[in-house]
Amino acid sequence: MEKNPVIEASPIDEAKGAEIMEKYEKESRTRKFDAGWLVKLIYFICLAFTIYHLAYASGIRALQMVSIKHHAIHVGLILVLGFALYPAFKKSTRRKIVWYDWVFLIFSAAMPIYVFLRYPTFISTGFQGEMIDVVMGTIMIFLVMECSRRISGPALTILSGIFLIYAIFGRSFPGVFMHRGYTWHRIVTYLTTDIYGIYGTSIQVSATYIVLFIIFGEVMNKCGMGQFFNDIANALAGHTKGGPAKVAVLASGFLGSINGSAVANVVTTGTFTIPLMKKTGYSKEFAGSVEATASVGGQLLPPIMGAAAFVMAETLGVQYGEIIKAAVIPALIYYLGIIIQVQMRATKDNLLGLPKDQLPRVGQVMKERGHLLIPIAFLLYMLIWSGKTVIFSAFWTIVVTIVVAQLRPISRMSVKDICEAFVAGAKSTVSVAIACACVGIIVGICGLTGFALNVANTIISIGHQNLFLTLLFTMVTCMILGMGLPSIPSYLITATIAAPALVELGIPAIAAHMFCFYFAMFANLTPPVALAAFAAAGLSGGNPMKTGWQSVKLALAGFIVPYMFVYSQQLLLMDVDFISGTRVVITSCIGVVLIGAAVEGYLFGRLNPVLRVISFGAAMMLIDSGAITDLIGIGGLFVIILFQKFVVANRNRKPTAA
Repeated sequence: MEKNPVIEASPIDEAKGAEIMEKYEKESRTRKFDAGWLVKLIYFICLAFTIYHLAYASGIRALQMVSIKHHAIHVGLILVLGFALYPAFKKSTRRKIVWYDWVFLIFSAAMPIYVFLRYPTFISTGFQGEMIDVVMGTIMIFLVMECSRRISGPALTILSGIFLIYAIFGRSFPGVFMHRGYTWHRIVTYLTTDIYGIYGTSIQVSATYIVLFIIFGEVMNKCGMGQFFNDIANALAGHTKGGPAKVAVLASGFLGSINGSAVANVVTTGTFTIPLMKKTGYSKEFAGSVEATASVGGQLLPPIMGAAAFVMAETLGVQYGEIIKAAVIPALIYYLGIIIQVQMRATKDNLLGLPKDQLPRVGQVMKERGHLLIPIAFLLYMLIWSGKTVIFSAFWTIVVTIVVAQLRPISRMSVKDICEAFVAGAKSTVSVAIACACVGIIVGICGLTGFALNVANTIISIGHQNLFLTLLFTMVTCMILGMGLPSIPSYLITATIAAPALVELGIPAIAAHMFCFYFAMFANLTPPVALAAFAAAGLSGGNPMKTGWQSVKLALAGFIVPYMFVYSQQLLLMDVDFISGTRVVITSCIGVVLIGAAVEGYLFGRLNPVLRVISFGAAMMLIDSGAITDLIGIGGLFVIILFQKFVVANRNRKPTAA
């Protein structure tokens, strides 16, 4: 019998959502001040932070300066906000700023001034530094590591500390990891007086791209883009089998491609979708896993990919359009894998969708909020076809968003609303930016000591020059490094340490970096540290570890897609003609269907264990784009279909009369 959903599923209240955010996303554990003057002070610092970055991006000549000065202002403001908003310990007071934090605030504010005053000396001494630079640099490293510990947790700080120890005691390390060792003077000046450490690539990306797209995301949220995504997803898929789960996939994918935070995405959309999924008949763990896998996937989906596309473009030195082109097909295949499993589960368990008369209509949704798609279209035009820089494009997209939002009352923003979006953008930037600054220490040490090259050589050596084994070891490395870290810093670390191994074996740089990025993201789903899955379990009431492992099963296609595009680079639309590209996409989609069938034990009917094994084996054959492996994989699909049709035909055959 089909299960009829109870439509009156109450959304999870905001207090519960906030509690989940604080439990699984340390970045949300901010102070709530008693003193009104402190509230106003932080408000105006955040507003000044946003206005400065917008003005810098607009191209105002008076604000254009050498990179290290702009980066110093960015980091200085981030440190000020970090020490003001985040207490030192979990049990520390959140109602006021304690005395030692005022000391940290003063030093944080002094750092940009110090860089501006000392920059001529940096140039004249060839960035070798003097004793004052060592003292101030040491303080700077401490401030960054301490602020990162408070906001992102101990993992990144400990990792940075290990790399600092490695830089000093390089002679004590065995084998290929041994190096000559560096003095503290050399390490500090390298990391804090030049653009190779704290003020290096990771902060350059944060101070230009990330901050602007976070502000853009907050402005879009303020004018109702999140509600638009939720409504359009309901209108498109809510009435189909297992409709609420498909709504969760679509809404989380749309929103996640912009906001870039898996946990925040889970809480934002999951408060509405998870109760409906449970009422429809999905288990607590499955409902949580759908929301988690869809939310993590948003960071893989163009156009914004949580700003990762711009980070990757900067790291690789390629145009943004190249990253978008490479990312779009794998991301869509990832979501296809989730949708297929949701559909199979719904069909297998007879789970209905929601009545159409209780859902919004596409035409009505587009009439009310469809104009909010204009800024996204404008952004794509500016980035891909206008020839303008990413920074300039982002600035004008924010301006266009504010203007377009005024077209209808439902999205219209007052000056107060705009200022609140700007303040929220500044606060949201703090967690990512300080993690990028801390990552700068790791990346800087890798460059100074040659650690990244040594790791690449080790991975290749362990893999014995075998591509599959090297991919396997790279995957494990990326997932370990990505545990508990924000997505962009996680990618930056894995790209620095693991990607060179793949490039060394002849894999194109974009494919290598995309491979590392995928598995850095999947650390959010994979136990024991599966923050997105655990947050979803907190909303669904399911078991966190079971939700995590269910998320792995649901995202299994996503774990295989990176292998597909390494072996079949046509999936990344690299050097491909229409016919071969179409063939690879079709066979990849068939592979995803077979993976879903193997996991769910269902295709056109229930699959026995033997057919599930055949299904999974056929999917593996379709990883490689070779004609023979494709034929074997498609042959496996036909075997399953024929067997199922034969069994069904026999079962339905009526017995003849004697």
